[in-house]
Amino acid sequence: MRYTGTLIAVEDMERSKRFYHDVLGLEATADFGANVTLDGGLFLQTRDTWASFIRTDRIVLPHNAGELYFEEENIEEFCERLRNCGVRYVHEPVEHPWGQRVVRFYDPDGHIIEVGEKLEAVVGRFLAGGLTVSETARRMDVPEEYVLSCLKNDSP
Repeated sequence: MRYTGTLIAVEDMERSKRFYHDVLGLEATADFGANVTLDGGLFLQTRDTWASFIRTDRIVLPHNAGELYFEEENIEEFCERLRNCGVRYVHEPVEHPWGQRVVRFYDPDGHIIEVGEKLEAVVGRFLAGGLTVSETARRMDVPEEYVLSCLKNDSP
């Protein structure tokens, strides 16, 4: 068994493909009209087709029961670009207690999307700001080994 991705129902396939391409940079790797595969393991299915597959007409959009999570190396640059996309925010960019900066917004069908700063970038930001490895680990509530592993993953 292997997890391969997440499927979401959408009202307007063309609008959704444009949104995921223009806002998140995802490309369609397969397009079968009512079913589209985007790179990264996201699948779009027209709402009517999805309803027929699961044999119900009780599909609730929008909803706040989950989110699609993405990570971005440069969260400031992404948030600046996002401001020009006309999205409806769940909330403006915030910083979580462990230091990760995130923004949440809705796709055209009301699915929540979170874009968070890569944790390796948080480590780098804290260390560049003068924190030690130990202080960074305490600030992020992670083991020092995790901070050190981020440094190893960042080296060429």
